[in-house]
Amino acid sequence: MEGKLIGGIIFVVAVFLLIVMYKLILRVFGVVIIPKDTIGIINKKFVLLGSNRTLPDGEVIALKGEAGIQADALPPGIHFWLFPWQYAINIQSFTTIEQGKIGVVEARGGKPLSGGRVLGKTVECDSFQSVRLFLENGGQRGPQIAIIPPGTYRINTAFFQLSTAAVLEIADNTVGIVTVKDGNALATGDIAGKEVVGHNLFQDGQAFIEAGGFKGLQEQVLLAGRYFINPLFATVETTKMTEVPIAHVGVVIAFVGNPGKDVTGDAFKHGNLVSRGEKGVWVDPLDPGKYPINPFTHRVECVPTANVVLNWATGKTEAHKLDEKLSTITVRSQDGFSFNLDVSQIIHIPRNDAPKVIARFGSVINLVSQVLEPTIGNYFRNAAQSYDVIEFLKHRNERQEAAKQSIADALSEYNVGAVDTLIGDINPPESLMKTLTDRKIAEQEQVTFKTQEEAQTVRQKLEQAKALANTQARVVDAERNVAIAGYDAEAHIKQATGAATSKKIQAEADANVVTIVGNAEAGKALAVGTAEADVIKMKIASMDAGNYALVQVAQALASNHINLVPNILVNGSGSGSGAGGGTLVDVLLGSMLNEQLKKAPKADAAVPTAPAPVTPVPHVDPTAPAKTADGKK
Repeated sequence: MEGKLIGGIIFVVAVFLLIVMYKLILRVFGVVIIPKDTIGIINKKFVLLGSNRTLPDGEVIALKGEAGIQADALPPGIHFWLFPWQYAINIQSFTTIEQGKIGVVEARGGKPLSGGRVLGKTVECDSFQSVRLFLENGGQRGPQIAIIPPGTYRINTAFFQLSTAAVLEIADNTVGIVTVKDGNALATGDIAGKEVVGHNLFQDGQAFIEAGGFKGLQEQVLLAGRYFINPLFATVETTKMTEVPIAHVGVVIAFVGNPGKDVTGDAFKHGNLVSRGEKGVWVDPLDPGKYPINPFTHRVECVPTANVVLNWATGKTEAHKLDEKLSTITVRSQDGFSFNLDVSQIIHIPRNDAPKVIARFGSVINLVSQVLEPTIGNYFRNAAQSYDVIEFLKHRNERQEAAKQSIADALSEYNVGAVDTLIGDINPPESLMKTLTDRKIAEQEQVTFKTQEEAQTVRQKLEQAKALANTQARVVDAERNVAIAGYDAEAHIKQATGAATSKKIQAEADANVVTIVGNAEAGKALAVGTAEADVIKMKIASMDAGNYALVQVAQALASNHINLVPNILVNGSGSGSGAGGGTLVDVLLGSMLNEQLKKAPKADAAVPTAPAPVTPVPHVDPTAPAKTADGKK
């Protein structure tokens, strides 16, 4: 029983050891199992038979079965006759190049580099998966110009040392500036290699070299995109595209290319202008836009074609910064006063003249410092010496116009147009300025007083207008009343005129009647008067004239009911009766007798005659119109 138990234990242990150590057991018998994602690198320890027992001089890997690292690696699978006492097998995982990476290879063996080459040439070797093909096709030791793109490879790392590098990414609106480390040497005087074709934008280094590419800085640039460029072959620096802004042109100064021939002729003697692609200043400028230009081989000078304002004023500058170093101009007048003068100059550079300006001065800032600054500064310094300060201030506009014309003439020789010259602040001496200020204040006060006076006059007129407006209603009423009164007056006048006319006609009629009646009455009265006169004559003839008069008086008293004999008689003593009193009759009779005695006619007295009758005068209305000879009014 014990023997069976021990035997069982030995069997189990043997099976366990067999399971666990089967590879070792197989290895002892010369069997090697290579997993599916690995390769086996063979190191042959010695050679039992044959002449090729050792590697040739300089070789590091065996191609013909020599002792050492074998060129051929074991692929995944089962391999026989590889006894451990003769072969050492190093199992290695596949080489994987991730996305966004490239594999950079350096070979430990192969032919040595020659002809100044720094990178091994590209040979067919199944992307470095076959060392045998690499060596048989003349592969060179050292860094390789070819690369391994992303993927998984069975590479014998005992022969090829592998490293990874990032894939080159060039962003939008940028360019890649390429510097190649291998190729032909540049000619003396050249700073960059000329562009060659057929190398797939530097991704095929071997094609670049075979096409005659030069090492060093390249004139050709890379645009936006992804590139598999071997960093051992070329390095790439990215920079922004060259941009020519709006209202500018880009004048290109090329440092590479064939020597150009001047295209300006004898008229322009200040520099050479060449055609595009030649070395020098290109006669045809770049219009506004973006350009993939290598800034190390070409320089683009942006020249403004719009009007440019330059300020000679300390602390004042425009956005273009061309006048950043300009300052206020100090001048001296004819009367010895120094004062500061701010000036603004507007210039314009035509598009086709921009290359000439750059050929002459190199840049616009040089144009400002070498031409504009001394020209304008000296002009105003010279002009100020011909006038005193007050005169310069008073005739500022004239000085400005003269400066504009003179500066325009001077700048035209430099292919620059002078649009306008403007005089800004003028800062005379403080003492002189105070005198002018006081004078000006006095003048302004006079103007102010006059303005205030005019304002008061206007205000007075306004108040009058307001008062007139306020009484306008009453004025209208009064005017209407006046008009109505006028109408009434005219009506009354017409009515009165009518009445007067009527009365006049009536008066004329009455006058005619009166005249007729008067004439009749006059004749009647004349007849009656004549008769009465005859009677009176007869009465007078029968009695004394005085008595006749008394009789007439008595009749008149009686006709008016006046008592001839008073009811109370008055005597001489003042009583109503008595011996001494008398009546009125007594008085009249006594008077009549007395008069009769005094005026008794003589015997020879003549008898008085009656007076001649008087013709009555008809009544005449003084307001009545005069009659014409024919009796009409």
